[in-house]
Amino acid sequence: MEETTLLYHCRALCMDEADTLLDNAFVVVQGATIRSVGTERPAGEFTHEIDCGGNVLMPGLVNAHTHIPMTLLRGYGGGCDLQTWLNDWIFPAEAKLDDRAVKAGAGLALAELIASGVTTIADMYMHTPAIAETVLQAGISANLSCGGVYFGAPADFSPKTCNDCGHQIRLTEEWHGAGDGQILVDASIHAEYTSNVPLWQWMAQYAQDHKLGMHVHLSETQHEHEACQERWGLTPFGILDKFGVWNTRAIAAHCVWTTEEDWAGMAAKGVSCVHNPVSNLKLGSGVAWIPAMKKAGVNIALGTDGVSSNNNTDMFEEMKFAAVLHNGVQRDPLALLPKDVLAMATRDGAKALGRKTGQIAPGYTADLILVDFDRPALTPCHSVRDNLVYSANGSAVVMNMARGKVIYKDGAFLTLDLDQIKAEVKDYALPLLFG
Repeated sequence: MEETTLLYHCRALCMDEADTLLDNAFVVVQGATIRSVGTERPAGEFTHEIDCGGNVLMPGLVNAHTHIPMTLLRGYGGGCDLQTWLNDWIFPAEAKLDDRAVKAGAGLALAELIASGVTTIADMYMHTPAIAETVLQAGISANLSCGGVYFGAPADFSPKTCNDCGHQIRLTEEWHGAGDGQILVDASIHAEYTSNVPLWQWMAQYAQDHKLGMHVHLSETQHEHEACQERWGLTPFGILDKFGVWNTRAIAAHCVWTTEEDWAGMAAKGVSCVHNPVSNLKLGSGVAWIPAMKKAGVNIALGTDGVSSNNNTDMFEEMKFAAVLHNGVQRDPLALLPKDVLAMATRDGAKALGRKTGQIAPGYTADLILVDFDRPALTPCHSVRDNLVYSANGSAVVMNMARGKVIYKDGAFLTLDLDQIKAEVKDYALPLLFG
């Protein structure tokens, strides 16, 4: 018999299409799934009952573009443009990583994510099985990819000798669907400028054959975008489209320099943009035209990118940046409303990752977080949505339930040993990378 949990005495922000907010709500969770939502106490006995203290219950946040082991590089190599930062600082440090260090960095990131209300991520990074093991222990859901690269001559390409093809095959065979769907594997291309045609074709076909999603960095910088146009006479979206990369559920991270023609193609193919405003601003990459993309019919998700270019994983901060950035750039306070940004961080992120989460509704995965509205910064409350987007931060999260299991409550981690993780970071991972 599956365990049942009753959450009561809460204000439930359901994040459904009707934008429902229920006062004094009752939410029943059975196993990993939401069974019922309403304003009358349901009949029957429950394995657990959680008094939410009058606080706001909302869907767990979806961080749709991350590189979680990069917590080890938090604040490292600042003050550079993307290419200098990558080539002179990040890539040399990452070359020293091993599975143990990656696990330590991933564990540290997962603690930060869980404590700030994230229940689902899409992560792209090397040593991916080590990340998968850590995610499985932590309890959140993850779409994992390795970020396929290929710098060799196109004529020399072979999936038998290309390391990232082998990584993709092993990752899919060993981890896709693990934990009853807790972990999904996506195919991936790191970016147009770090790979070439035969890898695109192989990865596109592999994704279609195995019914996988696709995760790609797209038009993050002006240089990347314009150099691709010079090479191919097409934008990064256009050239990857030519070789079938978007013929599956796909997420495109950044999209800062994408064009109106790209947006039409993204909408037609169902490609989701993952907006990373803090990372794009920190690296001086520019501002993605999110309101215009939305009008063009593109689904928009939200992500923090790696901690090394952010420098945290606080999705509440990301929501505020997204909202105020576009209002300011467009000189229009209605450019992105709180309800729009909340949708990007919940149900639209879930859609981007192909997961039935991001809403408080029967049949959806029980990914739920409780936000303490008794905090001074959230008092008074004239609008739940405005407070969540403009006033809250991750520290206001007092409970995280992922897949029906409470994994964090009142500052305590119930699936991770934070002291052990921090010791591994300090005593092993950092000396390995930096001596």
